[in-house]
Amino acid sequence: MQDVVIGGAKRALVGYELEDLALAPDRRTRHIDLVDVTWQLDAYTFGIPVLGAPLDAVVSPATAAVVAQRGGVGVFNLEGLWTRYDDPSEVLAEIAQLTPGPDATVRLQELYAAPVREELIGRRVEQLRESGLAAGSLTPGRVERYHHAALEAGLDLLVVQGVTVTAQHVGREGSQPLDLRDFTARYDIPVLVGGVVTARSALHLMRTGAVGVLVGLGSGRVATTEAALGAHVPMATALAEVAAARARYLEESGRYVQVIAAGGVRTGGDLAKAIACGADAVMLGRPLAAADEAPGGGAYWGASAGHPELPRGRYERLEPLGPLEVVLEGPAHRDDGTVNLLGGLRRAMGITGYETLAGLRQATLVVRA
Repeated sequence: MQDVVIGGAKRALVGYELEDLALAPDRRTRHIDLVDVTWQLDAYTFGIPVLGAPLDAVVSPATAAVVAQRGGVGVFNLEGLWTRYDDPSEVLAEIAQLTPGPDATVRLQELYAAPVREELIGRRVEQLRESGLAAGSLTPGRVERYHHAALEAGLDLLVVQGVTVTAQHVGREGSQPLDLRDFTARYDIPVLVGGVVTARSALHLMRTGAVGVLVGLGSGRVATTEAALGAHVPMATALAEVAAARARYLEESGRYVQVIAAGGVRTGGDLAKAIACGADAVMLGRPLAAADEAPGGGAYWGASAGHPELPRGRYERLEPLGPLEVVLEGPAHRDDGTVNLLGGLRRAMGITGYETLAGLRQATLVVRA
């Protein structure tokens, strides 16, 4: 990453968001019927490079099934409202009617104060398996505590996701630390880990045996991580850094690790640019939260919005975008790229001439002056 002097001897790195870049069509074009947007994660092949973000406003057992029908995978929050309440429908309905602001944050804290229950983790995983692949997310500090319940119920894919994730998470005194290398060696289940934003941290996670890394640090529009913690790396730069680490790790190990952009993708153009920056797939939050089927009922809040001590995700009400199928595959009746995201990706591949997602990662990018 390039750096600059910000004053005296202090230097800072220069970073770019996806919106700072644009694709540059080159020597050929290709009909969209001739492009292939499938991608593979471990033994699983998916028809579209999309994961639903593990947020209560985005993925429920029902919406996970819809995303799976479209060829993607919905990642379920194993520490969310669905594992705290037998039937969270009334809680979700109340949240959908909150007014954005401090009172909404306080109410979210109250609702998320209910404890996570292991029997509900098992029940939700079983519900997910009824519609296909069961993918679930745990934070690093709770993996050792709750993973048994999820695995016993038949979890197929585990996502270990936090604000930032390292190869070893040391918890409070008396708690059991999470050693990702040991964890992936113990269990025959693919593990995605993140977020990461630098090549060094990505390499450490790749060497643990993870099949993929999530790239992003407070990248979503409801995230307030930068305001609360002062931490943020622009998504385009983070993806390019981690993609470079992937190439280095592939050379040293012969193993290809998937890179997933987690946050900051709102439009088909964002999706295409994320792939061009080095991603294999994207994790969508806001676009899916605005779909008719979204469990949040049009409301959207971050994973840490209900944190009891330091909330790091604002609560918003979203403009409806229509059925989830339309958000992903169209037809679009809006001109801003927020609907028919996969159509946007396919057309971006067509105008740049690339047949596969791997090809699109070779596309020319320009920085807006």
